[in-house]
This record gives sequence, C-alpha cells and structure tokens, in this order.
Amino acid sequence: QVQLVESGGGLVQAGGSLTLSCAASGIAFSITNFAWYRKAPGKQQRDLVATAYKDGRTAYTGSVEGRFTISRDSAKNTVYLQMSSLIVEDTAVYHCVRVTNYGLPLDSWGQGTQVTVST
Repeated sequence: QVQLVESGGGLVQAGGSLTLSCAASGIAFSITNFAWYRKAPGKQQRDLVATAYKDGRTAYTGSVEGRFTISRDSAKNTVYLQMSSLIVEDTAVYHCVRVTNYGLPLDSWGQGTQVTVST
C-alpha cells in the first residue's frame, strides 16, 4: 500500500525558512520520481513546485527557483523541500506525490501540510 505522509508545515514570518518532509512507504523509492505541489488559498488548482527525478535531476517552478531545494534520502525513504526567503505568496497547502517523467501526479491528493507565511 502506497503511503506518502507530509509534515513540517507551520507559521513562519516572511523571509524565514521551513523544511517539509514526505515519508514514503510501499514504494520502490529509488526508481520513483517525486514532486511537491501546492494549493494556495482561493485557487482552484494545485501548482507544481519542485520535482526530484529518480536519475538525480531536480526541477523548480520559476517563482521558487533559488529559494527552494528539493532533495531525497533513499536511506530514510523521505523527500524534503527546504524553503527559504519565504514570501506571503508561498502560503499554501503543500502536497507530496509520485509523478511521471513529465511531472504529472500519479497519486490522489492527501491532506498535505499547511505553510502560512505572515508579514
């Protein structure tokens, strides 16, 4: 049974940092692509934030480039999203999912973890 459990969200001031974790189980971790998506308040859709491919490549959406870092730890079966220089616009529920080689989600959305950036 595939399980992805997000954690690490919280309230942080603008300019601050936060690291999200995604604990994976029931997955062949090393041959899986993972991504973080987020759903901002008032928005209908979730947006792709960052992708960690099984071959070691990473990719980011333009608005977080240089501020966010996605990483994966095969020993812990965990995917991380290190977020720094946070801005109010980063406020969202963040979700971790498996994705195809084209970044398309393979999983249904879980509860996610709430990140709130205050001024």
